[in-house]
Amino acid sequence: MLSVEREPAVAGTFYSSDPAELIKQLKSCFDKAENIITNHISALVVPHAGYSYSGIVAASAYAHIDPDAAYENIFVIGSSHHVSFHGASVYNRGHYKTPLGVVPVNLELTNALIRKNKDFVFKREAHAEEHTVEVQLPFLQYRIKQINQIVPIVIGVKDYDSCRRIAEVLRPYFNSKNLFVFSSDFSHYPSDEDARAIDEKTANAICQNNAERLIIQLEENNSSNVSNLYTSLCGWSSVLTLLYLTKDSNTYKYRRIKYMNSSEAMSMRKNRVVGYQSILVENDDRKTDVISEDNKSILLKVAHNAIQRHLGLKDESAKISNTDDLKQFDSAFVSIYVDGKLRGCIGQFASEKELPDLISSLAVTSAFNDDRFPPISIKELKKMSIEISVLTPMRKINSIDDIELGKHGVHLEVDGKKGTFLPQVALKTAWNLEEFLGHLARDKAHVGWEGWRKADLSVFEAIVFSD
Repeated sequence: MLSVEREPAVAGTFYSSDPAELIKQLKSCFDKAENIITNHISALVVPHAGYSYSGIVAASAYAHIDPDAAYENIFVIGSSHHVSFHGASVYNRGHYKTPLGVVPVNLELTNALIRKNKDFVFKREAHAEEHTVEVQLPFLQYRIKQINQIVPIVIGVKDYDSCRRIAEVLRPYFNSKNLFVFSSDFSHYPSDEDARAIDEKTANAICQNNAERLIIQLEENNSSNVSNLYTSLCGWSSVLTLLYLTKDSNTYKYRRIKYMNSSEAMSMRKNRVVGYQSILVENDDRKTDVISEDNKSILLKVAHNAIQRHLGLKDESAKISNTDDLKQFDSAFVSIYVDGKLRGCIGQFASEKELPDLISSLAVTSAFNDDRFPPISIKELKKMSIEISVLTPMRKINSIDDIELGKHGVHLEVDGKKGTFLPQVALKTAWNLEEFLGHLARDKAHVGWEGWRKADLSVFEAIVFSD
């Protein structure tokens, strides 16, 4: 088969055709994005408008990728804007080109997809002028040091069941070796106010990881009589395919990264806008409770020993024989109870100490230096119990919808004031989400009941064990 490179179709319009200028353009977008590397990324949902409109939103998602990542394949999937056809068109005639160079296509895999599956075809017209795949490639070239191969797919179908079948074909490749990028803008042409409201509903539906819920939401959007609403998700077939890929699994966690619309991106008129939302999908199938039962017992003994030494008493042997399962942790809280009542709770994030040393230090501070309670006395030791919470790394969130009460602890920070609630606080109090955040803001950070609304919020999980 004669190799025919796919030439860039929108260079010079959606983004600069000059390599040096394009690098400057990309740098500007990434400079405005938070550089937070996230492991175990399965997929991204990113916009595909001109970079001056949606580049910051897209870069905010791409900035989560490790530049040293070595994906076997990057599947870049968009929905056709120009032609309708059965199934999905896979470019298998050559490689994609951008002003930054050639992006290799996995020709063996693209040929196999077409050869083995009736829902996968090649249609030249589906790729010739289509921008949804093309505009993503410079972001990938800028962010990732070495791109091995891509699999460019343009979906042409307009029915839900075809998206499900496409997802079934792609499912074997939806694993940790590959990255999937799904290209879509959100609402087209309503007012700024209407766009924000409808895009919020659409993003919420996507992040519920439920294909049927998204379908219902899109149909509600279409019948909502919002003035000038042409579509609420132009790449709905691509995003729906993603949801069919992750359905029936609670290990995939969706979280919104950044939202803007064209009125704020370009300081344009607010009566006719396009919405842009980036979303990250993380595979959370890692077992967080990886601390062995033996090491849990020993860590509890480490805490008890530290308190006994502080009181001048003899401690017992508490040697950690295998620290491999502890090395990944650098944050913890130690809570002290006497007769079942809290008598101290102190924690630390991102400590440079080894976990056993951190637990020892926190136990002493919690037992003797929590200024909310009197110090522990020798006579109380027999009534004392210890609860240890070993914390996973914190990650910043953009919406309180990303908080799962009982699973997530929350760290709040605003104007230099901070407060933290462990996950078990929600279970012990039965507060709803706004009560949980209100108490955190008022009682822990001392910024008032509504202070969480303007605060930076981060979540974490905890491995909790006690006497």
